[in-house]
Amino acid sequence: MTDTLPAIELVGIVKSFTSHGEIVQAVKGVDMKIAEGEFFSMLGPSGCGKTTTMRMIAGFDEPTAGEVYLHGNNVTGVPPNKRDVNMVFQSYALFPHMSVFENIAFGLNRKGIAKDEVTRRVGEMLDIVDLGGREKRKPKELSGGQQQRVALARALVNKPRALLLDEPLAALDLKLRQAMQVELKRIQREVGITFVFVTHDQGEALTMSDRIAVMSNGVVEQLGTPREIYERPATKFVAGFIGTSNLLSGTVSEVIDGHAVIAYGPEERVLVAVQNGQVIAGSEVELTVRPEKMELSANAPHGTDCAVRGTVTEVVYLGTSTNYNVRTSSGADVVVFTQNATSADDLAVRGDSIWLSWEPRHSYAIGAPS
Repeated sequence: MTDTLPAIELVGIVKSFTSHGEIVQAVKGVDMKIAEGEFFSMLGPSGCGKTTTMRMIAGFDEPTAGEVYLHGNNVTGVPPNKRDVNMVFQSYALFPHMSVFENIAFGLNRKGIAKDEVTRRVGEMLDIVDLGGREKRKPKELSGGQQQRVALARALVNKPRALLLDEPLAALDLKLRQAMQVELKRIQREVGITFVFVTHDQGEALTMSDRIAVMSNGVVEQLGTPREIYERPATKFVAGFIGTSNLLSGTVSEVIDGHAVIAYGPEERVLVAVQNGQVIAGSEVELTVRPEKMELSANAPHGTDCAVRGTVTEVVYLGTSTNYNVRTSSGADVVVFTQNATSADDLAVRGDSIWLSWEPRHSYAIGAPS
């Protein structure tokens, strides 16, 4: 990230609606900067405010309070057709009676662009979205993924400064959706413009994004790179929404060298990094550990600072990996992912008493930056 002017900036954005005589805030004071040329995702469950936020960027909805800036210009109150952004909807909204070429060229023709320039620019877009040779086909003759690429090409051919995408992959089946994730990222890199992507699918956001804003109940819970959000979730909501996360809690027995120590029993303890003065002995701490960071063994591990006892409650074989559900001695239910790289044999079976261990750097205190 640089200090150059952001492509999109939201300052104190609020959106309120009246429902059954009551005022409901869909977006609650969101501040956000999206860099030029960035693939930026807004991620969250239905009703979290992500689509409403995007519609305010596009100009389809106006904020109740706050300001929207595009490339440093305050566009609050400016109609959508006067904003240098285009939007791709989940439905694609292609014209069924027009060919692929005519659909892509529609906006250029309305602007009165010269015919040879239209042909050149549409041809360029057909190559970028890998639809060369299909320009004479009608939408009904295309697959869902191809229709989505036509919608992308139609939006991009006008050379907007930013492209807004509202759950554009939701209608596709899983295999095609995964393929289109890679294609979208390739297209974004090739055209070099800012993409703002709205999704409820955390896998999509992690796969494609440079940065992600995780939203819940109208606020941004965390904004960061996919790795930052996955490895160091800022809130309990983010830890649970992004991937699978094990949540543990306990009372701090002591603080040693910047680590809070939670002692569960003989040979059982967990270390989690904390800032000086953040917690003291007797404090309650909640922490998260990702399932793939944990190791499962039959005997007490040696030389590790994080180890707890547990009982296997379920074993699920998934081909490339095996998932173990474990109830710890403190009563927490956790999941452990192990790769089946060297053996297809289970490390344990349901009912076994086992040990779980991991490195302290993989424990992260929720809501408490270390």
